[in-house]
Amino acid sequence: MASDGGDGTATLKRCLGVLRDARNDSEQFAALLLVTKAVRAGEVDAKTRRQIFDAIGFTFPNRLLTSGKPPAGCPEHTFKALGLTLLACFCTDPELAGHSQILNKIPTFNDILVSPCNPDTTTMIDDVYQCLSAVMATARGPRELVAKGTVSALCQAYVNCSYGSDRALTLLLGLLAIAEAKCWQRDAPHLLAVLSKLSDDFLKTEDMTKFELCEVLPHFIPLSPPLTQDLQGCECLHRLYKGLANILGSKLSQSQRDPALKLAACLVQACGSEWIPPGSAGSKFLALLVNLACVEVRLTLEEPDPLEAEGKREVVTACYVLIELGIQECLREEKPLLEEVQKMQLMRIMEEAFGAVIFYLRQVKQEELQDPFIFASVRILGAWMAEETSCLKQEICELLPFLVHYAKKHFKEGNPAASLPQPELVSTEGSGLPQDALRFLLPGFCHLTAEDRPRDILISEGAPALLCEYFLYQWEVLTSEPTSLTPPTSAEMSLQTACGIFLNLVVTAPDLVRRDKTFSSLMDMLLKSLPLLLPQKDHLVLAANIATLGLMMARILASSAVLQGTQSAKEFFGAAIRFLSQAHTAQADPSSDGLAVAVSPAYASAWADVRELWFLGMQALAGCVPLFPWLLQAVLQARWLEGLSELLTRVAPASVDFELIAAFQGVLVELARASKPCRDVILSHRGGEWANLYGMAALEQCLSEQ
Repeated sequence: MASDGGDGTATLKRCLGVLRDARNDSEQFAALLLVTKAVRAGEVDAKTRRQIFDAIGFTFPNRLLTSGKPPAGCPEHTFKALGLTLLACFCTDPELAGHSQILNKIPTFNDILVSPCNPDTTTMIDDVYQCLSAVMATARGPRELVAKGTVSALCQAYVNCSYGSDRALTLLLGLLAIAEAKCWQRDAPHLLAVLSKLSDDFLKTEDMTKFELCEVLPHFIPLSPPLTQDLQGCECLHRLYKGLANILGSKLSQSQRDPALKLAACLVQACGSEWIPPGSAGSKFLALLVNLACVEVRLTLEEPDPLEAEGKREVVTACYVLIELGIQECLREEKPLLEEVQKMQLMRIMEEAFGAVIFYLRQVKQEELQDPFIFASVRILGAWMAEETSCLKQEICELLPFLVHYAKKHFKEGNPAASLPQPELVSTEGSGLPQDALRFLLPGFCHLTAEDRPRDILISEGAPALLCEYFLYQWEVLTSEPTSLTPPTSAEMSLQTACGIFLNLVVTAPDLVRRDKTFSSLMDMLLKSLPLLLPQKDHLVLAANIATLGLMMARILASSAVLQGTQSAKEFFGAAIRFLSQAHTAQADPSSDGLAVAVSPAYASAWADVRELWFLGMQALAGCVPLFPWLLQAVLQARWLEGLSELLTRVAPASVDFELIAAFQGVLVELARASKPCRDVILSHRGGEWANLYGMAALEQCLSEQ
């Protein structure tokens, strides 16, 4: 054998010599046949392959690929087959696989994949797959393959069950893993055809292939464009739903159930609950899905070493996605998928699962804090705390120090630990941090700061200072984003929720606001931000939060230097007055010939979120009037009193509800008491008459006093 190997090597060396010294194509071709025979037989090591390339270069294979008729008696594709064998040989060298001479052959490779196959062309197809696999492993390769149409060719090869279609699927999985968005952007119809075939196989097959397909299918379910927008996509989703319903309704082993749960989670990430049909069957399936996810979380996280088993993190993370869907569906009132009894049962089961999540998080060690699975666990707990604070209250209070510490660590370090995919039901674009733990905890913290014990824990753990820093950071993120972003970005939502937390602290812990320097910094920030924000109509809800919070804090921090008639204070109060004064207008009353008071058109779409803040802001402004003498001039300059007098004179008194009358009166009384010019403006605009007409007794009395 050794001597045979030696003879083979010697023959190959002679052939390479002939290739280098060939005087014509015939000599080169003869030597080449021997070389390619050796290459196909796998007798060539890396060094020899490089020698073959040095002897031949790209010119001769290029000519072979474009040559016409082969010599008499040779198969039709002889030249092309030889050229491809050489290129496949060259591609085993990573440096050559990324060479422009290989990359510009990609269209040729694609054509061969989509051409009819016969026994003579199978070796060509094998060589093409070898070339494409090698190209994909290079830095530029995936981008070039997507741009030059390889995704479409691979899809067609797979759908048509062509020779080597399993390799086509493997390459597609690789390209989707690297450049999913680009692939779907360019080749959505072809990828949908693959998904259609896969989902059809998934529904029909009754053997272990079904579970193997559970592993493959998630790669073909895009986050964008949504499958629900396309008839073919909807048909795929329905087949996947039916296939999963069959699987999950059967008795399964762990290895069978895990991929099914991961596939379901992938569908939830892409389509929410839209892939689950309404009606009894759909609601039972959804309840089963969430139930199985909760059981899996409990069984795993209550173990002493919960994540030792391979793949367990991914399965539990998938279960978190399904549980988050469960939370959303239990809260859904419009066209709910679940019946009330199912909702109550699921809330109890989810409570047990969250007990296990809390138990797990309490065991976490300091050195494990960068583990992405910890992040996923904190995130799902945040989703639960945002909606449900009466359950597990004691356990959550005990975990709060850990949660504050964890959020602080992530925020300070901007921790990019992200090897585990973080499933999202809502887009995270706009958040400036790779993993922003605090964003997911804010809604829960907002509920908890309204209650004594959790609020005390949050304060003692330094949450206010952390939240203030976070607020400043997210403000920077928001102001660096393009304007007119709708719906609000996560930065804007985080700022709104943080304002809610600060409002709770202002109302329930004014002494903390007074003594903690954090709030002085926050006050300074609010003074500067409202004048910038208010003119941007798309940010009205955030502007309402900032205006109201700033006015309420100003009452507590009245002696602060920054509020002593500084330019920033005057600009803030000017903006706050504009926000409050422009909320209402007079409009035609359909039930009569007169006018009625109404929310201004610019406020109408956001009024549900702004209304309560507006009333709080009016109350806070009234409280600020006696504290800041310079504020009276700002009110007079804004001509609010004239505008309000005109509004109340023009509209029918019956159209102004009692709460609105009380809000107007609260501010008007303080202005009339504090300033003769303000009182004179009100009186000169028939203030005595309309105060009587609207039953503003306190204002009437104030106006009648000298």
